[in-house]
Amino acid sequence: MSYNLLKGKRGIIFGALDSNSIAWKTAERVHEEGGIFVLTNAPIALRMGTINELAEKTGSQVIPADATSIADLENLIDQSVEILGGKIDFVLHSIGMSVNVRKGKHYTDLNHDWMTKGWDVSAVSFHKLMQSLYKKDAMSEWGSIVALTYMAAQRVFPDYNDMADNKAYLESIARSFGYFFGRDKNVRVNTISQSPTPTTAGKGVKGFDGFIAYADKMSPLGNATADDCANYTLTLFSDLTKRVTLQNLFNDGGFSNMGVSDQVMELFEDKEE
Repeated sequence: MSYNLLKGKRGIIFGALDSNSIAWKTAERVHEEGGIFVLTNAPIALRMGTINELAEKTGSQVIPADATSIADLENLIDQSVEILGGKIDFVLHSIGMSVNVRKGKHYTDLNHDWMTKGWDVSAVSFHKLMQSLYKKDAMSEWGSIVALTYMAAQRVFPDYNDMADNKAYLESIARSFGYFFGRDKNVRVNTISQSPTPTTAGKGVKGFDGFIAYADKMSPLGNATADDCANYTLTLFSDLTKRVTLQNLFNDGGFSNMGVSDQVMELFEDKEE
């Protein structure tokens, strides 16, 4: 169902790789709600994924950009403003990468060069993006910037590895830069802390299948899906949330406030029997 929540709004969506991506689902929903946007991802991700199918479906253009490169980001912003015909109303940062996770390095034995690379891609890129938008005065008043995060930024999930540190830093950047964006330009900056979701990146984490099942049993409403996250993101892009900023918003079926659930307790009671 469409409510035309984003009619007339322009945006940039980072991170759509394939149809499993939260960014992909968000782009589809933004299109349904009347928003127009530019799609972007790193050149290597564009070669790996199927983003051109999404572009065709939504009538969007794809602009390759390395989110760790200021020059690429500035070019992306300039082209987006030109293509879309005005300032940017919404931005989705849906980027995360850990070489240590990909290579199976344990947290107690990290390759710190790889750690720095993952930190740059997953978190520092958000600062670089917002700094570029801020300096260019490219955001519309009451615009909205959203980044996706995960609860491992606050609590220990051993196999999430150095991505937990990346997400903690990402959330801090959102608050710190969000203050200046709000004070100076009336732009909102928030993060959404999403349930474990079977995206291409998520499934790369060790023990993911077991953990997603555990999270589902812990959450009174069950895990939030990629579609649920897309819908939540739409509300933050819309004018209905004009005074929501500097928040880390949990879209996790209630998991973040749970200690233990009956369903999880039953698993252990069955073993004791």
